[in-house]
Amino acid sequence: MVTISNDFITAIKRKRGELNISVIELAHQTELSRWTLAKILKGKTDNVQPITASKLNEWLYKKM
Repeated sequence: MVTISNDFITAIKRKRGELNISVIELAHQTELSRWTLAKILKGKTDNVQPITASKLNEWLYKKM
């Protein structure tokens, strides 16, 4: 398991807001479950599988 920081979660939330996309659209773009994303974005979990962290990081990098 990988721990993701609050700053990383905030960056994802901010970029999602800038792009005005839903959690479902973010799930589609990252190829992650919307349930997993909802838990991460609500702060209910900060430990994720390495592939999940990698997909989020890649998405965020592409959008910058």
